[in-house]
Amino acid sequence: MLKFTKMQGLGNDYVYMDCTKSGIPDDVVSLAQFISDRHFGVGSDGLILICESKKCDFKMRMFNSDGSEAQMCGNGIRCVGKFVYDKGLTSKTEITVETLSGIKRLKLQERDGKVIEVEVDMGEPILEANRIPVLVSGSPVTDLILQAEDKEFIFTCVSMGNPHAITILDNVIDLDVEKYGKKLEVDYHFPEKANIEFARIIDKNTIEMRVWERGAGETMACGTGACATAVACNLNGLTSNEVTVKLLGGDLKIKWDKESNHIYMTGPAVTVFEGELEEK
Repeated sequence: MLKFTKMQGLGNDYVYMDCTKSGIPDDVVSLAQFISDRHFGVGSDGLILICESKKCDFKMRMFNSDGSEAQMCGNGIRCVGKFVYDKGLTSKTEITVETLSGIKRLKLQERDGKVIEVEVDMGEPILEANRIPVLVSGSPVTDLILQAEDKEFIFTCVSMGNPHAITILDNVIDLDVEKYGKKLEVDYHFPEKANIEFARIIDKNTIEMRVWERGAGETMACGTGACATAVACNLNGLTSNEVTVKLLGGDLKIKWDKESNHIYMTGPAVTVFEGELEEK
């Protein structure tokens, strides 16, 4: 039997498995596709494996619902912090996690022996076009014009270890995110595809955002997307360096520390339920 834990950060939900002793399951791509299915599987935005690391406290591997492996997930890594502390895999409240987008440092805020909120040092935003990557000349990329269906969008592009394209709109609630997101994700300007963020500025300290995640579709929240959006809005002179990003699943606090050039994200992590899967 494969033991799992269903967790969510602002509705961005993943199935978690402890692979620190057992190793990675066979055919993890098919497992991620099956387990994510909301009709025939557990139902999630993807699968996250918690593994041993030779250079950090833990290693995180993340697979989207389509089976593709992603570099990082801000909401997902907060739940990693809760998982390892709540289950006694560590007693530390400051840990390091190895990801495909580098080492992330987590501060765990606990109450009555359980983690309720996690601050993640997300590292430095990447603004160079060739490193995001996006096929344009000049950096930073703040005026990429793309056509999708019947609409034209102006994008600012940022990488938080994974590529993001952010567009500022007057209304995101009534937007058909699926219609435009699935087209923009695979635009030829994005050789590794891209996460697409649709944002509205409420005021200097508040942003409303919806997100189309590559390999997963629209999700309730995206931590790396919230960080990238905060950077993009600040780059364009629309917000301060500390903002609250309001997503469908709730709020994230994002701070761009200009002195260190690091992005800090703070938000909740919640366990939904535990279960077991019969191995086939």
